[in-house]
Amino acid sequence: MLQDILPHIYHNSFELRSAEEEDTVFIFRRNQVLLKVSDNQLTLPHIKDFSQIAPEHCRSLFSIDNTWYSMLKEGEIVPPEGYDYYSTAQYREFRPMEALFPCAVAGSLNRWYLDNQYCGACGEKMQDSEEERALVCPSCGKVLYPKICPAVIVAVCDGDRLLLTKYAGRSFKKYALIAGFNEIGESIEETVHREVFEEVGLKVKNLRFYKSQPWVFTDTLLMGFFCDLDGKDQITLQESELSVGTWVKRSELPEDMAKLSLTGEMIERFRKGIR
Repeated sequence: MLQDILPHIYHNSFELRSAEEEDTVFIFRRNQVLLKVSDNQLTLPHIKDFSQIAPEHCRSLFSIDNTWYSMLKEGEIVPPEGYDYYSTAQYREFRPMEALFPCAVAGSLNRWYLDNQYCGACGEKMQDSEEERALVCPSCGKVLYPKICPAVIVAVCDGDRLLLTKYAGRSFKKYALIAGFNEIGESIEETVHREVFEEVGLKVKNLRFYKSQPWVFTDTLLMGFFCDLDGKDQITLQESELSVGTWVKRSELPEDMAKLSLTGEMIERFRKGIR
């Protein structure tokens, strides 16, 4: 999956550190990031590669192995030869995973910094905390932490059949599983029951937690569950959310070639008869 970059190790503990010329650097234009790509292979640039920027203009983010990753705090640059700005939808198709994953994590942090430049309580300009990964208001003391939204991915099983869906009104046209965000005051298990019933009108039982995934493309922490159909199998589609809801036999499921998402891995496990 996206975060599976072994033998490389991702270190996200906060460290008060000044960026250095050797750091890998992310330069954003709103939600696009400057990258070098050849044959779908990512090359991440370093601060020293650009004469227009200096380490003091960058913010340290995290490290992988012994390599630090930073981002330009403000502004953008004209793409040098061989570089271009890419959106999330574009760069999620690139590889290798050890370059894609930090790119996606930096994109999540970039959205958070962009959306919280000013205090929501008093309007003062926010500042970086020197103690933790947070933004602090120097006027009223309000503290903000990076946004992480809990959500569920649900594989609804009925014997050798798996419930597959397609989203309505989205550019992503491949099959998916039931998915949805946790609501205030709701347990994650209650989210599973509610989302399944809302989206396809089915009841489920025997919930089994599989694993989680930090889906940083959308600032989401996904929690995957397998469960069994409880009662009738007739699907009542929530058309505002889904365009397709259908039962697919194990033998007819396509192999997951991307190996990027929790959804793909769960479908693949069901296809292989592993749950």
